[in-house]
Amino acid sequence: MGAPVTSTARALGSPAEDLFVLAGRPLRPGVAVETTSRFTDLVWDLGPAVLQHHAGQARLDFVRVPPSYRDIAKQLCHALLSGPLPPDELRPATSTVKRIFGYLTRFLAWLDTQPHEEGAQAPVRLADVTAVRLATFEQHLREAGTSAEGRAGACSAVRMLWRFRRCLTDGLTVDPADLASWGVPAAQRRENTTARIPEEVLGPLIGWALRFVRDFAPDVVGAAEALRAYRRPHRINRRGDNTGVGARIQQILDHYVATGEPLPGYEHQPNLKFLAWQAGCHVSSLYHGHRPDAVRTAAAIVGVASDSRLPVPIRGRLGGQPWLPGIPVGHPQHSVSMLARILLVASYIVIAFFSGMRDGEIKHLRRGCLRVHRTADGTAYRWSVRSLAFKGERDPRGTPATWIVGEPAARAVEVLEQLQSGRSDDLLFATLDVTTAPHSPEARAASGKVPSGATTNKQMRDFVAWINRYCQAHDRSDGIPDVDGRPLRLRTAQFRRTLAWFIARRPGGSIAGAIQYRHLSIHMFEGYAGTSDSGFRAEVEAEQALARGEVLLNLATDYDHPDLAGPAAVEAGRRLGRFAAPFAGTVVTDPVRLRRILHRDDPAIYPGEYVTCVFNPDTALCLADRARPATPELSACRPLDCPNVALTSANVAALRREAAHLTHELQPPSSLPPLLQHRLAERRDRITAYLERHTVETS
Repeated sequence: MGAPVTSTARALGSPAEDLFVLAGRPLRPGVAVETTSRFTDLVWDLGPAVLQHHAGQARLDFVRVPPSYRDIAKQLCHALLSGPLPPDELRPATSTVKRIFGYLTRFLAWLDTQPHEEGAQAPVRLADVTAVRLATFEQHLREAGTSAEGRAGACSAVRMLWRFRRCLTDGLTVDPADLASWGVPAAQRRENTTARIPEEVLGPLIGWALRFVRDFAPDVVGAAEALRAYRRPHRINRRGDNTGVGARIQQILDHYVATGEPLPGYEHQPNLKFLAWQAGCHVSSLYHGHRPDAVRTAAAIVGVASDSRLPVPIRGRLGGQPWLPGIPVGHPQHSVSMLARILLVASYIVIAFFSGMRDGEIKHLRRGCLRVHRTADGTAYRWSVRSLAFKGERDPRGTPATWIVGEPAARAVEVLEQLQSGRSDDLLFATLDVTTAPHSPEARAASGKVPSGATTNKQMRDFVAWINRYCQAHDRSDGIPDVDGRPLRLRTAQFRRTLAWFIARRPGGSIAGAIQYRHLSIHMFEGYAGTSDSGFRAEVEAEQALARGEVLLNLATDYDHPDLAGPAAVEAGRRLGRFAAPFAGTVVTDPVRLRRILHRDDPAIYPGEYVTCVFNPDTALCLADRARPATPELSACRPLDCPNVALTSANVAALRREAAHLTHELQPPSSLPPLLQHRLAERRDRITAYLERHTVETS
């Protein structure tokens, strides 16, 4: 028996009930529901209900669905978009509906090729789909090489045909979730599969992005302003007051002759439009009287340049020299339009990496979003930005949120405000007006438009290509290297993932300018608290847990633990022995399994740079005068006094380096104040005595 057919489903299946599929959903300003797609249309345009500026085109093309299942697919998509929902179901975002439709199309196309159970020629009804058939589809996905994420998405979409069965004229009668082999285990689905940016790429990538934001931005912004002035129509025209035009034109030409600078050129001829702009007149003024002869005379003396450089001084330096000789109006690599695009994507890279914001959150930054927090004497100590958060929020239009960002990200926001000056809209990542011809159809189409994630991915690849061409042309060795013999295909989601990795794995490390990740992580966690369900802190903590598990795994597989010392060394060895028991004789490389082992048999050992904490809340000095949590307060650690300390060989080496550094600082003649000298000497002596007391020589 099939699922019960309700009156709603009958109406949806009938073309006579020509419903507006977006009825009831929030629409973009100025869009009337009467102009949107109807149920009987073969293509549904979801664009009017896409409220995020950066979202790409959204449409459901039912031509892709086999005709025998087309009405069912329409019924499901209508229910998801605006129709009656089954109990306990939430209305999904349009982007989610589009994703479900893509997976659903694949399932229905596969089902259309399957023979009927009884050998009949009719297509298989959804009500007749058995558990065996569903298992066959899941196996088909595996054999086709579909990723775990792709299989999970496909299986989730197919299950919609069960969850919404009472809204359909034909629905599944078997819940796919009841199949043991169906889908992907929840633990595996939760695993963040986004690849981080390799360190050999990240260093030069962030380095060049910071160069543009900090050093080259004034030149590019100045050139953009000059180009806007160059493009503005001049008030002086053919019929206006042209008093003094001839003198101004001659003055411009005399300047080129006096300085020996070639006349601005275009296609190997003097650029008359550029000369007219410099003289503040209409280009037709250069055709009157003897002015054409004056231009030809000047060109014969000083020549004609290959391009027309804007009168903007180049202040940015690279290796002590100007990074460019000048910025021309048009040039294949160094035009204002090209450099403005490069600066825009450089600003995106800096903001993405130094904030942990998602792509959509960055794309909704607006003029005035930055706030600089200052001390009483005016010193900046914190930077915050306001935008909209979408993930985990109920309002499809986004929820206002605040992020604490690093100073480089704040600088990038300031650069974007300068680069986008003069716009009627205030979106910082809207298409730049200097990258399209003024008053052109392209300029009108791009007005106020924010690039999609796919477009930004392409722009980042263009950024890498530009940097490498520049390095090759200037014989530089700090370009952005290939990965496995080809340029890395950067994606917007990688920056958040990579930042979480660095905070978790190298909290005291640095890259591209001594970035303090520990300081940055604390500030960003503060910014996220109470504003939106960003999940960034959870990502960092997941990375930290995995890093801790990997260290413990290495310690645990050395069953004798010969390099452990310190007051808690014996207890550490005992705990590591218990931790190692479940996987004795095996090698654990699967991060999912490692997390599962940690969750079940966590030895409560926390490796650090100077000491390894063997946590015992009864004796932990870091918990004094505090409620006793299940984990140590590492920020309040007292390593030279606490009985919970064990020392690995790496800890001992770090302590010895610290003692040696203090000895070096205390070498006479020292400029340190006497009190500070005393405290540093006392700390060195304590470290030295501690090591002598607890270090065990091993053979």
